[in-house]
Amino acid sequence: MERTIKKAVQGFRTTDGAGVHLVRVLGNRTTEDFDPILMLDSFDSRNPDDYTAGFPMHPHRGIETISYVVSGTMRHKDSLGNTDDISDGEVQWMTAGSGILHEELIPASPRLLGVQLWLNLPAADKMTAPAYHSVRRDDIPEKAFPGGTLRVLAGSCEGMSGFQPSHLPLDYYDIRLERDAEISLATGSDRAVMIFTLLGEVTIGGRNIPEKTAVRLTEGDSVTIKSGASLACVLFLSSRALKEPVCWGGPIVMNTREELQQAFKDLDTGSFLKNEVSYQ
Repeated sequence: MERTIKKAVQGFRTTDGAGVHLVRVLGNRTTEDFDPILMLDSFDSRNPDDYTAGFPMHPHRGIETISYVVSGTMRHKDSLGNTDDISDGEVQWMTAGSGILHEELIPASPRLLGVQLWLNLPAADKMTAPAYHSVRRDDIPEKAFPGGTLRVLAGSCEGMSGFQPSHLPLDYYDIRLERDAEISLATGSDRAVMIFTLLGEVTIGGRNIPEKTAVRLTEGDSVTIKSGASLACVLFLSSRALKEPVCWGGPIVMNTREELQQAFKDLDTGSFLKNEVSYQ
């Protein structure tokens, strides 16, 4: 059965961190509709003043942060001494788990284009050991199809395998469509599927999806994405809905208010970092 659009959310402009201008698409009001994706921020600027202030050192617990830089550079540094840069076409994957402090600096570039999303961790894995992994260009499979290309940032697609997450399954694709092109994908009937239009507009199930819009798809086992009169860059995400309670406070996402309060107590008492971070 072909999937169609169940819910659409268009992003709005805001600032975060030390004054980074971004488009916030998903947040604490969309957790149920887009489960297990908690947050999605989109970056798109040719003005370095919009983003070079970056995101100073801050904590996370209970989630994974996944940053995809289509164009530009992002510099990761965490409380245990890990430092790493990703640039054009690369991914940062950080499992906050039981707790990590990190910062993200964004050097000036001709254009900053990309997204950061927060992937929820299952209740059983909220306090897992933190970890950091970068996915380099050479490790991202890519295939051409009539009218475009598809890159597997994570998961698998038609025999291609990218980075494999440890906690939740996630198929994460960057799909480029030329003008008046289309692609059909098998999705698996047990998956929660989301599409985000990073650049350009597309049509799904006869409905137009403007740029910088996230859509949650209905149940089904396939989806067809069509571009219009302009080029499009579409991000495809497929995972397993957790259907668990979400208790969200700033950079920390747990399942109960007691767990959230404990996290902030740990920050206050200096006992937030529970495990060593593995760097790969």
